[in-house]
Amino acid sequence: MPAVTVENPLTLPRVAAPADAVARPVLAVTTAPSGFEGEGFPVRRAFAGINYRYLDPFIMMDQMGEVEYAPGEPKGTPWHPHRGFETVTYIIDGIFEHQDSHGGGGTITNGDTQWMTAGSGLLHIEAPPEHLVMSGGLFHGLQLWVNLPAKDKMMPPRYQDIRAGSVQLLTSPDGGALLRVIAGELDGHKGPGITHTPITMIHATLAPGAEVTLPWRRDFNGLAYVLAGRGTVGTERRPIRLGQTAVFGDGSSLTVRADEKQDSRTPDLEVVLLGGRPIREPMAHYGPFVMNTREELVQAFEDFKKGRLGTVPAVHGMTAKGPQD
Repeated sequence: MPAVTVENPLTLPRVAAPADAVARPVLAVTTAPSGFEGEGFPVRRAFAGINYRYLDPFIMMDQMGEVEYAPGEPKGTPWHPHRGFETVTYIIDGIFEHQDSHGGGGTITNGDTQWMTAGSGLLHIEAPPEHLVMSGGLFHGLQLWVNLPAKDKMMPPRYQDIRAGSVQLLTSPDGGALLRVIAGELDGHKGPGITHTPITMIHATLAPGAEVTLPWRRDFNGLAYVLAGRGTVGTERRPIRLGQTAVFGDGSSLTVRADEKQDSRTPDLEVVLLGGRPIREPMAHYGPFVMNTREELVQAFEDFKKGRLGTVPAVHGMTAKGPQD
């Protein structure tokens, strides 16, 4: 995993929960089902089966890969619409190109994140670059959907390209955990991602046997998803492994620990920690649209069919008449 790292974590600022912090209990550990997205790249549906009241403001998260493609195999998604939420694409290994019908987009690679606020709506495509399709190679990433409150659902679309070198790096008191703060804040240390809905997103790497207890905002929910390796969560040490999500209850700290022995292929525990302030508004979600009411969903589909969310650029071999053709 070539996501941004350092040779000596002890040179970084250290973070630990205060002694009087209230440990968050683990309410559940769920296993993500596997499937395929877009033109056929493999995903794990991290939040499948979890009640939305424990996820709010997060909607869904897919772990894309980890997969080693042969030449000609890399795949992406076709043009598709979005409205009413934000997509966060975090590339750990490989390269992905993004483009939208408003002219936005870019290329993200090892450790980069693209934060796309769909807002009022756009058309969007994600795919590996042509040279990667030809050569094949390793691909691994995440895509997270973050809801927008009703007041922001129709805001103009916006991009943030967060380069690997701009994330806030922290460590645990003994240096056993490397913490990459992509968005939000941890113990006063801010990540580069600008969010409409207050959240924290961290990619943590724990060496075998390492444990970290982090301060966690009481008004946020708490989730941990394992990208690779094995370990435990909570002070009760509930087992957790690749493809599983832990749901934490109320409290002011959360604990993650790596098992002493890991697989040779994945020497460390890799985990994504998420927290957010629940929006607590009605949610109507269908396909690529996340709104507050069924009527707003119907309007979103109507706007898409009428071409009001944009048109596909002709350079991609489609006419400028719009997506309804």
